[in-house]
Amino acid sequence: MNLPLAVFDGPVIWVVLFVVLLLFGGSKLPELARGLGKAKREFKKASDEVEDEVRNAVEEDERKKFRMKQIEEEERAAIRAKLEAEERAKRAQDGKQN
Repeated sequence: MNLPLAVFDGPVIWVVLFVVLLLFGGSKLPELARGLGKAKREFKKASDEVEDEVRNAVEEDERKKFRMKQIEEEERAAIRAKLEAEERAKRAQDGKQN
């Protein structure tokens, strides 16, 4: 069941506010508003913490991937250098035999 927000137009909001005033009384409304404000702040704080945690996890994963790529490139360079050295040694050896 999907209620459109148009249901909460001017007169409906006034009726809801009047019912809340009748239920809680004038002296409890500031206390209720403070409670709602605290709840909203706590929710915002918790959602910010979760967002930061997710962002940090993503950044850490990206750093790991970057480091793995660096290690792979270093290993490829070392293997390439070793192969080139072996090739030079083989050529030098072939040159001595002739």
